[in-house]
Amino acid sequence: MLQKSSIQFLSQLAENNNKPWFDAHKDEYLKVKEDFEALVTSVLAGLTEMDQVFVDRKAKDCIMRIYRDVRFSKDKSPYKTNLGAGFGMGGGKNTGAGYYLHIQPGKSFAGGGMWQPEGPALKAIRQEIDYNFEEFSNIVDNKKFKKLFTQIDGEKLVKVPKGYAEDNPAIEYLKLKSFTVGTAISDKDITGKNAVGIIMEAFSTMKPFVDFLNRAV
Repeated sequence: MLQKSSIQFLSQLAENNNKPWFDAHKDEYLKVKEDFEALVTSVLAGLTEMDQVFVDRKAKDCIMRIYRDVRFSKDKSPYKTNLGAGFGMGGGKNTGAGYYLHIQPGKSFAGGGMWQPEGPALKAIRQEIDYNFEEFSNIVDNKKFKKLFTQIDGEKLVKVPKGYAEDNPAIEYLKLKSFTVGTAISDKDITGKNAVGIIMEAFSTMKPFVDFLNRAV
């Protein structure tokens, strides 16, 4: 579970996203950081039970920096107003599918999949879905999967991708540019005793989806 004070800090940061305020509240941020590391460590323990690929992973390998890269952004706010952790199957720099935990007041969620894969990987995923559409359908149409994840998120092509026909039964999935899913977690749940259980239920439910994508790439 995350402390309520961590959620409160993020709310305050959203209203005071500037260096003087952050510097004045640095000690509070360090407590939030420690709190989030503890949550991520517990999540990693659950992931390790689910898949041994995470056995040597540490929280610091997964947690994203709170400092924004503003060099090419019109928004010069120096800090992210959320906490994020990515659990890639091959480590922090892995380009395959994985799991993601997002903490933000009123907007927290557990998600996973693959966001905007590059050309060769996108082509490989489309081919895997086309060749094994029955298997893919069984994953995304699973009752528990659909209850947690109402849709596969991602921008879609307007036209049919090259090499596929409009009447292909998988065409709506083949048009996708990203393959991600997510389920919302309330502030009450993320600060509750069963926070890790809720996160792990989401991750375990999406595991066949993540495994399918990684098999493709």
